[in-house]
Amino acid sequence: MKHYLFSFSGNEPKYKQIYQQVKQLIEKQHVKADEQLPSIRTLAEWLHVSRNTTLTAYEQLVAEGYIRGEGRRGYFVNPFEPIFLNEHLPLKREKAQETCSTVKIDFRAGGVDMEHFPLKKWRQLMNRTLQQKPSYMYGEFIGEMELREQLASYLLQSRGIEVAPSEIMIGSSTQQLLLSIGFLLKPAHTHIVLEDPGYNGALDVFQMLQYEIETIPVLPTGHQFQQLNSYQSKLMYVTPSHQFPYGVSLSIQQRQNLIQWAIKRQGFIIEDDYDSEFRYEQQPFPALSALDRSRVIYIGNFSKSFLPGIRIAYMIVPPTLQASSQTTIGQFENNASLLHQQAMAAFMKKGEWMRHIKRMRNVYKQKMHLLVSKLQQAFGDEITIIGEKSGLYVVVQLHTNETEASIVQKALAHGVKVYPTTPYFIEAKTKKPLIQLGFSSLTFDEIVEGVQLLKKAWEATTK
Repeated sequence: MKHYLFSFSGNEPKYKQIYQQVKQLIEKQHVKADEQLPSIRTLAEWLHVSRNTTLTAYEQLVAEGYIRGEGRRGYFVNPFEPIFLNEHLPLKREKAQETCSTVKIDFRAGGVDMEHFPLKKWRQLMNRTLQQKPSYMYGEFIGEMELREQLASYLLQSRGIEVAPSEIMIGSSTQQLLLSIGFLLKPAHTHIVLEDPGYNGALDVFQMLQYEIETIPVLPTGHQFQQLNSYQSKLMYVTPSHQFPYGVSLSIQQRQNLIQWAIKRQGFIIEDDYDSEFRYEQQPFPALSALDRSRVIYIGNFSKSFLPGIRIAYMIVPPTLQASSQTTIGQFENNASLLHQQAMAAFMKKGEWMRHIKRMRNVYKQKMHLLVSKLQQAFGDEITIIGEKSGLYVVVQLHTNETEASIVQKALAHGVKVYPTTPYFIEAKTKKPLIQLGFSSLTFDEIVEGVQLLKKAWEATTK
């Protein structure tokens, strides 16, 4: 084995590098079965390392079955069946690591600005929560009352929804609440209308519940409701304040028409109000639920506006569904963190929530304007930017004949991770690639660098 070149690099322990290189020689069958390896002392002298270093490497190889020790005779390579030798596996693993390490800018939507996150205040409230006796008990099945009280006040003030705390249910995520309400509404409802394109998490839920899916086409200019009355569904899921992913909003006329449709059908509208706080040119629109509580199931969450990891969402069901929801959904243990519910209630009660929203609206507005202006400077009329008036991302349509997958891969080759919108389409198709660029977790400098790298990546593509 002496004629094989061993090399050391980086800060990784030398014993581990020896182990990995010997292992690779064995897997690639450069060292044959039953071939004797150099002794611990000999290998140490060759590589100018201590005997303990080579001993540790050999012990790891013995433990994993690559080699065996035969007393004073030394160490020998164990035989392997060819079916277990996949010489491409290590290369794939190294390539995956290389790809991850070369991502400089990640335009993932939905992240949080760490620099402006109220970490000190949140930590104080979490520590205080842990000092209270209720934190060491099971919580209420439909969510903690103190948080539901704060939500009732906030929803009236910001979304125009008049609701009692007892009518609010808390869960861990939008999908979990959709799963609950979808289960509750069956078998009375077997069909549902979904936006196309739209939130694929909702599609996954209703397909799992075996609903028949009907779709409403959505264009960058808005929803196309012309065929709605010909559908069988009496149930609809929409994102009316900031449609996902296009970012358009329903007009007051469209909202009223949807309410009338639900009344006429004796059905319900599920309103996903996932990031309504971040509107940059006008005040946030009133919620659909504010127009008619009787036909709208309202869902909101703290993932986009505060922190994804706290896993708190909330739902308001119409009065006609209150009793059934309390006796079905409300009989299960609440799966949202009790500690986070209590801390969030205190955060809102102290006025920190409203201060946080106001601060982040200004920060995200600046980031949105920076991203849009840099994209326009870099690409001009080679792209169309969609949804720049609200939310935490934009959608960019590239005027090219290349595929969306190719566009994403070219960006990744230049160290930028961008996201396709294909997963959000059900039946509709786009003629040009649509790329989603989130900015909330990026610094201002990272946004500038990211666009510069995209310019290099897509230079030939958009010409």
